[in-house]
Amino acid sequence: MTTPIAVELDRSTPIPLYHQLAQAIEAAIVRGDLTPGDRLENELDMAGRLKLSRPTIRQAIQELVDKGVVVRKRGVGTQVVQSPVHRSVELTSLYDDLSTAGMHPTTQLLEYRISVPDDELRTELAMPVGAEAVTVKRLRCAGGEPLALMVNHLPAEICPPAGELENGGLYKGLRSRGVHIRLARQRIGAKAASEEEAALLGDQAGAPLLTMQRTAFDDAGRVVEVGRHAYRADRYFFETTVVDR
Repeated sequence: MTTPIAVELDRSTPIPLYHQLAQAIEAAIVRGDLTPGDRLENELDMAGRLKLSRPTIRQAIQELVDKGVVVRKRGVGTQVVQSPVHRSVELTSLYDDLSTAGMHPTTQLLEYRISVPDDELRTELAMPVGAEAVTVKRLRCAGGEPLALMVNHLPAEICPPAGELENGGLYKGLRSRGVHIRLARQRIGAKAASEEEAALLGDQAGAPLLTMQRTAFDDAGRVVEVGRHAYRADRYFFETTVVDR
């Protein structure tokens, strides 16, 4: 049996509708309106009731699946797994991680450009037409050795100045401006180094690089950063914990 939950969506704000819906479902679980074992409405019914598209419903549910709050089961539907544990979680930058590990990170600023983004990037950043964004390209070193080539795109009004990015991490600069990154979506991959990348990273053209694409959101669900990073595969790896549900 499924129980429809009350959801209030504000279509006048820049906060994505899927994120508003995911927050409403999570709040219902915290309140106890939905308990472990309860099933959510099916996507079609929820879309019709809330006047949303099925892709929007699917994206909201995927956000909850990624948090481990609900799980999709074939023949059963989407089921509540557990109540979310609320704790302060701070996403760290590579600079913060290297500093904590005592690896003495340094940064070389290769590009700092303010411009009106093209349609594709503007959509990724969820920015209005005509708004300016900053493209930042940096080479990050650890212990004097090149480690990562990072390209980040941010709304111009929140981006730290160039000098600050040479002396510290991007996320630290954002936090000092009251921007708290609450959620990030990441895609990890691999590629062969181009001649330019190899020269900057001190490697050979065609050498394997780990890649990461990240879209980061603040407390209000607004996109604050789109990042595309490449790491030397012989010096860096990603580690994650996998849980069977």
